[in-house]
Amino acid sequence: MCRWAAYIGHPCYLEDVIIRPDHSLIQQSMQAVECKTQTNADGVGLAWYDRRPEPGLYRDTHPAWSDPNLRSLTAQVQSGLFLAHVRASTGTATSRNNCHPFAVRNWSFMHNGQIGGFETFRRRADMLIPDELYPERKGATDSEVIFLLGLAEGLDHGPKEAMEIAVGVLQRMSRDKGAKPHVRIGAAFSDGETLYAIRYASDERAPTVYHRWSDSRKGRAVVSEPLVQAEDGWEEVPAGSFCRFSKDGSFSIEPFKPLI
Repeated sequence: MCRWAAYIGHPCYLEDVIIRPDHSLIQQSMQAVECKTQTNADGVGLAWYDRRPEPGLYRDTHPAWSDPNLRSLTAQVQSGLFLAHVRASTGTATSRNNCHPFAVRNWSFMHNGQIGGFETFRRRADMLIPDELYPERKGATDSEVIFLLGLAEGLDHGPKEAMEIAVGVLQRMSRDKGAKPHVRIGAAFSDGETLYAIRYASDERAPTVYHRWSDSRKGRAVVSEPLVQAEDGWEEVPAGSFCRFSKDGSFSIEPFKPLI
């Protein structure tokens, strides 16, 4: 399992979310408390938006706590919308292409969870990616397939509906050819304007997702674990939810029902 943090709102330095909090993403890479894998040392990645539609992207295979480039980058870059991820592999290689977030055009995507038995039907799942998107299939993770199938199903026009189709397809394939748990997903993704999040599982153990608005920063953090454990105001997203978070602080939470 992995840990991630995202932010949307008034621009701030990336380190204010990723490095500085007591239970920051750096701390979670060493000692997570709300997932079965305490250490998340199989890579780190960032996607951030500024003046161009496409996100900036930084990914590497170093553990987050020992990556000096990460600390330097987050201390200098400001953004009003960014995603950050520390990886714990569920079976695929530790490589830059398997590190999150993934980015295609203006979209970025990161994921915590699994598609049960994915290795037994990975070739079949890859074949569902359209030819025009298949060059974007750089790595071997199930997370990247979720993202590319979402794009194929119309992420640009209906993010919730596209992801319900994509996750539903993979859940059916896991039931037919894979293993339990068929789907566990805690994901965050963005088109550069809105931050989206999903919390869903085919069983009773959906990966955790929280969000919190900061009046002082005028922004919202969306995370897999609270960044300050003793801090009030963290709200847990209910299992089976699709979330939309806007830069003005407004948000909505709707049921997420994969088409299976």
